[in-house]
Amino acid sequence: MNYSAILSGTLFIALMLSGCGATTTIDEYRPTTKAMQINSEESVVILGRRDAGHYDTDREFIDCVAKKMEGADIQVLPERQFIDSIYPWFEPRTAPKGLKRLTRLMKNPAIKKQVRNQKLRYLVWIDGSTNTHDRGGSISCAIGPGGGGCFGFAQWEKSSIYEAIVWDLSDLTEKGRLRVDSTGTSYLLGVVAPIPLLTPVKNDACTSLGKQLKQFFSVATNSAQNNSDSSD
Repeated sequence: MNYSAILSGTLFIALMLSGCGATTTIDEYRPTTKAMQINSEESVVILGRRDAGHYDTDREFIDCVAKKMEGADIQVLPERQFIDSIYPWFEPRTAPKGLKRLTRLMKNPAIKKQVRNQKLRYLVWIDGSTNTHDRGGSISCAIGPGGGGCFGFAQWEKSSIYEAIVWDLSDLTEKGRLRVDSTGTSYLLGVVAPIPLLTPVKNDACTSLGKQLKQFFSVATNSAQNNSDSSD
């Protein structure tokens, strides 16, 4: 068997397929096109929607979005730190799923104190998941006296769909929503050794959502804030 020819053909296919990336779209809704003001000392927390034992938005995805939002003078409070600080009010069984429930929680002096101490201004809920579907093809591998190898071709579709909702904790209102849809096809080529060609669907969804969320906010420096206050 001419393995060099097979490898050359495989690498050629691999180079072609590696050029295929995820297709990502973002839809956003905001009652106004004005950016949301946030003081440079204030912070944002990114939380994943969870339902105890039944539903869990990927914590890795939440951490990824939080990191993408940092670096633009926006302070992002770690999810776990926030949840632990007001335990048990944001655990899966007790977390508010709507503004009415949040309004009732914010009447609790202990919760208000923690929010104030952490200078928390905005809360961003993220709900969604990454799923694999439409599998096709097959790979078979064997070991024989003269050696072994794999042969075949497999592919599958992956889709990441997430929605972010922004709540303003200063006036307990919803400030906007974002939905990201990212889809792509991954491949596995089997010639001598399996060669995976994976499309970074979830990573693209995270990057797109993080960057778009960042654009929701306009950071005011202390001096600018003071000037605005004095002019009033």
